[in-house]
Amino acid sequence: MNDIMMASFLPVLLVFCLINVGSGQEAPYRIHTLFSVECQNYFDWQTVGLVHSFRKARQPGPITRLLSCTDEEKKKYKGMNLAPTFEVPSMSRHPRTGDWYPAINKPAGVVHWLKHSKDAQNVDWVVILDADMIIRGPILPWEIGAEKGRPVAAYYGYLVGCDNILAKLHTKNPELCDKVGGLLAMHIDDLRALAPMWLSKTEEVREDKAHWATNITGDIYGKGWISEMYGYSFGAAEVGLRHKINDNLMIYPGYIPREGVEPILMHYGLPFSVGNWSFSKLEHHEDGIVYDCGRLFPEPPYPRELRAMETDQYKLRGMLLNIECINTLNQGLMLQHAASGCPKPKWSKYLSFLRSKNFNEMTGPKGLTPQSLQIMEIHHEEQHDEYEPAKPDTKIHTLFSTECTPYFDWQTVGLMHSFNLSGQPGNITRLLSCTEEDLKQYKGHDLAPTHYVPSMSRHPLTGDWYPAINKPAAVLHWLNHVKTDAEYIVILDADMILRGPITPWEFKAARGRPVSTPYDYLIGCDNELAKLHTSHPEACDKVGGVIVMHIDDLRKFAILWLHKTEEVRADTAHYGKNITGDIYESGWISEMYGYSFGAAELKLHHVISDKILIYPGYVPEPGVNYRVFHYGLEFSVGNWSFDKANWRTTDMVNRCWAKFPDPPDPSEADQTNVDTLQRDLLSIECGKTLNEALLLHHERRGCGDPNSLGPPDPETVNEDIMASKFDQVDEINHVTSNTSASVVDFSAESNQTFLDFRFWMIFLWGSSVLGVGLVMMVILRGRKGKKRGKGLKNRRRSSHPGFWDNTEQDRTVHGADVA
Repeated sequence: MNDIMMASFLPVLLVFCLINVGSGQEAPYRIHTLFSVECQNYFDWQTVGLVHSFRKARQPGPITRLLSCTDEEKKKYKGMNLAPTFEVPSMSRHPRTGDWYPAINKPAGVVHWLKHSKDAQNVDWVVILDADMIIRGPILPWEIGAEKGRPVAAYYGYLVGCDNILAKLHTKNPELCDKVGGLLAMHIDDLRALAPMWLSKTEEVREDKAHWATNITGDIYGKGWISEMYGYSFGAAEVGLRHKINDNLMIYPGYIPREGVEPILMHYGLPFSVGNWSFSKLEHHEDGIVYDCGRLFPEPPYPRELRAMETDQYKLRGMLLNIECINTLNQGLMLQHAASGCPKPKWSKYLSFLRSKNFNEMTGPKGLTPQSLQIMEIHHEEQHDEYEPAKPDTKIHTLFSTECTPYFDWQTVGLMHSFNLSGQPGNITRLLSCTEEDLKQYKGHDLAPTHYVPSMSRHPLTGDWYPAINKPAAVLHWLNHVKTDAEYIVILDADMILRGPITPWEFKAARGRPVSTPYDYLIGCDNELAKLHTSHPEACDKVGGVIVMHIDDLRKFAILWLHKTEEVRADTAHYGKNITGDIYESGWISEMYGYSFGAAELKLHHVISDKILIYPGYVPEPGVNYRVFHYGLEFSVGNWSFDKANWRTTDMVNRCWAKFPDPPDPSEADQTNVDTLQRDLLSIECGKTLNEALLLHHERRGCGDPNSLGPPDPETVNEDIMASKFDQVDEINHVTSNTSASVVDFSAESNQTFLDFRFWMIFLWGSSVLGVGLVMMVILRGRKGKKRGKGLKNRRRSSHPGFWDNTEQDRTVHGADVA
């Protein structure tokens, strides 16, 4: 009986909701919500989710779907009843040019609605959304800050064309171009002025194929797909509309909202996941789930499971938003199936949860918070001549970025050891970028406090192999997923050794005024590269290496750092050495330019200090106490040298007592020239610190006493070689002859112990035959001389295993590991 009542109640409930669309809170102004779709299954399930969330959020006023269909599509279309609909002629195939570009239907649909709909004559404010959104709370233009002449919009930082030649070509007011989209809330009079320009500028940018390149548009595909977004920004600039940009109202599932922010809109345009569960809208491009009775999207974990799984309330909040998004979609589908006359589905725990009072309370309308209403004013932020310097009690956090490779592991050991000795205030975090396969085999989890980051070495959209992009991507991920109370962030590279503290108060960092070190080879700051990639080329600083930045600046800057890196990396036409300064002309330093151009975009002028960092091998300035060694280049003292590139695939961390060739003793440095002496002493200090770090690391790992090792067992050596091949798939035994001989510094000593043992055996054997007689003793002594000759010959060969035969050398190393 209860089942029958429930089955009959759901359709009634849905009809009641349909009748009451727009009957939420009383609004002081007339408001209308619009979204644009086409006649496809892909848009139908999105429509169900958006319209359902519209009702749940109690958004005032009506909602209208602008449905663009051809006559042929309309004949087959089944979803006319999914939402209040205003039909619009399809412009997917442009009637004049024949260009196939469905995104143009959005501005075309708005123009058609303004001209032909009676609703457009009876409204004050319009909210324009995308179909792939979930509304969480009322979007009231007058409450989120919109004014006549000042629309409110979400921030779309990747629209780099606002800053370069694209804006100059397509609007007479390029300085008014705002990087916005997604959520649009504006007065009807502004929309009337804007809409025709929105459409014409979309056509204009779409036809400008000469400027589709990624470095100009930010479109990673370089195919003009985001022409409609530029059409909006250029159209708004053309009619003089300046936006209030809000980066808090809308959130992408997978991101964590800022503290105190309650997003009222979710945009699930990107894949997101919780544990082993994930969702990507692109996987459901042809999905007829709206018309498949009883089928929902895969159910995510339950809220109580997440609360048991995640103790960090900051991360938990992001995870709960992820499941709220898909649960709201599924609840909408469940109700739509019931309204369509589908048979009542069998009871399940998940369906019971979606119908529960608890779920409806959790997903009830959300209100705005003061933090949610904060407006971004990135275009006209005044730069002051005087900045408030950091105070000595300011909290600091240090970051460095690595990957799951032996190369970065030994660098991590060196940096962490030096960090502990340096007196650097605050904590340190390694940003570790790994693929899932890398993590399964990775052994270095204990090397440093770690924040794990999905690898972008292979770009998920372009397929470009560029591991350096992990640095800005990891910083952005950390900012979005980790709650920190630090006011300043120090960013280092893994191939650095700290010699002393780097503090914002000593080096005069301030909000709006980061500190960094000079990278004079970034000549692109002075030529066409900067003009192409930033609207403020005059603000481009040639800096890198060490970065000290206020957390507020970093939050604004990180996304630009990533986008500008992608942009410069995609600009293959300007890889030339004469433009970038990159001797390899392969775009390897795109991330460095991404940093400089991103900072220029925000007009972040740096305090540039040449007293923080030095490369070993360079002559130091007298009296300067450098805080960082950056051993990115080869350096040498006499016949000893070190080049980090020679140790790219050598596992220095997991092989007991592995270390680099010992540098000379400081007393052996050239004393004849003061500059040379100071240079060599710093180089020796760097090499010595790296080896000290490895020694302490091996002791912590519980490696045996290197002085008590016996001769290697050939069978054990062979087993160890095979185990090493299986355990470390990516390791290649690439060791040069002058470095590999000292990977394990006790190999010669263990060989000598073995030879001494042989000597005493021969001596005892010789002594046992002395009593036989004088004649026999002479004969036996002759034989003994021959044996000892062979022994000495063997000793000379085995004392230098790697000099003659690399295979012998590898065996010695593996034998030492086993011991």
